[in-house]
Amino acid sequence: MNRILVFKLGAIALLILLLLIPLTMIGGLISERQQYQREVVQDIARSSSYSQTVVGPILVLPYTRTVQRLKIHDRTGEQYQEQREMSGHLYFLPERFTFDATLGTEWRARGIYKALLYHSDSRVGGLFRTPARLGLGDKLDQYRFETPFLAVGISDIRGIRNGLKLHLNGKALAFAPGSGAPILGAGVHAVLPALEREGGQTLEFAFDLNLQGTEQLQLVPVGRDSQVMLSADWPHPSFVGEYLPSRREVTERGFSAEWQTSFFATNLEEVLQGCGQESECAGLRNRSFGVSFLDPVNRYLKTDRAIKYALLFLALTFATFFLFEILKRLAVHPVQYALVGLALALFYLLLLSLAEHIAFALAYGLSAAVCVGLIGFYTSSVLRSWRRGLGFSALLAALYGLLYGLLSAEDYALLMGSVLVFAVLGCTMVLTRKLDWYSVGRDSPKQE
Repeated sequence: MNRILVFKLGAIALLILLLLIPLTMIGGLISERQQYQREVVQDIARSSSYSQTVVGPILVLPYTRTVQRLKIHDRTGEQYQEQREMSGHLYFLPERFTFDATLGTEWRARGIYKALLYHSDSRVGGLFRTPARLGLGDKLDQYRFETPFLAVGISDIRGIRNGLKLHLNGKALAFAPGSGAPILGAGVHAVLPALEREGGQTLEFAFDLNLQGTEQLQLVPVGRDSQVMLSADWPHPSFVGEYLPSRREVTERGFSAEWQTSFFATNLEEVLQGCGQESECAGLRNRSFGVSFLDPVNRYLKTDRAIKYALLFLALTFATFFLFEILKRLAVHPVQYALVGLALALFYLLLLSLAEHIAFALAYGLSAAVCVGLIGFYTSSVLRSWRRGLGFSALLAALYGLLYGLLSAEDYALLMGSVLVFAVLGCTMVLTRKLDWYSVGRDSPKQE
């Protein structure tokens, strides 16, 4: 292989490495704008309400327990009884729990950035059945009970958009702020009539909950049998949490989903027994499930994915340029390679700036068209033929089309990329199979 060819290949490799500098800078700009977007989402959520997690309702019975212990006097050795009072809460989970919600979504914008909010109109219902002797057996006489209440944990109570009224066995009761139960954290509670000490009561409950949140809604299935139904006008849901829906339907107009769980699946009774009395119980929230409202056309995510293919794109374009040079015996200066490479790099900057104001697909098409037009016009002179420039533009347009396909088909991106590289290598081998590489650069290039 002659020195001219070695020099040319080395210059192309060096140019590709140098072009990584502006590409890295553009990648940093994408990350910076992405961070601005996250900050705006958090700022809008801070002004309205964050993602919501609903835990409950749970029946809470505060108590004071008198415990007698036999102790021995240190000096005299006599035995005596010591009484000690302990306070805490008894927690009862519902036998049946239903949550039926219809959600509507809306965009809130701040400048060019926006966040997705949802509003849920929910109907919560079910029933409690208190166990015999409140589950305390022979120890019941040691307990003195205070006023029971129904507690609902809501992670951000600023999102409540209605005056909550509890319907309990046909009676209307008012909710008050604060869950009243340390294990639930923030929320609301409703004071109930006194419970029968012998237990065996059935308490049917229902209330409406209009809740606003940002990007995600999660629920904890607290019932022995739980049924949760969610429907929304958002066609791109992501079902999250510990349990997937037993039934779901996703269309262009929205989605509907249904979950059904039991104590056998959630093991919430054991989780509840392991919760401390004085702090929020993470074990309860870890049993949650729900839906996340994804933005399928996240411009920064797609632009970031596009720039990850920049090195491959540069290599394929330069390889095509180099094949034109050696097959047509043309002299192309490294500076001309560099100008074409810079045009390819600026495509990503154009894509980012346009995608912040118009749809990503349109921004991609406009950016690709501008770059293909500019490079095609330039290469028509470099390759000394408008037909060659047109052919090069067509190949470049095909590469942009394949890149868009890679961005759209995330699950098949690796397969498509592998096939593309193999196809380019195969074409190169076919076109150069009879080329005498030792003679490349020795003959004088064509002059027109």
